[in-house]
Amino acid sequence: QVQLVESGGGLVQPGGSLRLSCVASGLIFSRYTMNWYRQAPGKQRELVAVITTGRVTNYADSVKGRFTISRDNIRNTVFLQMNSLKPEDTSVYYCNAIATSEDYWGQGTQVTVSS
Repeated sequence: QVQLVESGGGLVQPGGSLRLSCVASGLIFSRYTMNWYRQAPGKQRELVAVITTGRVTNYADSVKGRFTISRDNIRNTVFLQMNSLKPEDTSVYYCNAIATSEDYWGQGTQVTVSS
């Protein structure tokens, strides 16, 4: 069965960095667009970053210039490098894999930005 497992979250001070990873199994990874979403308490889930099968990337305005999404199709892994973190980046971050009629989610990893 398909599994997406996120890691790399934690507590970081404002201005700090974290690198999230999401390892996929049970699917042909290179055929999926990979997304990172986040959801803060009481807020709707927000699309943060996208990387297509052709490695085209797109970002939410709130993270442009600070976050970088990348993928490794050999290790079936998508990354989210997060720099210059702000308290408003505090959320649970979710990995998502999508293809025609298929949509898979990880369990999420908590990122807390606080001094």
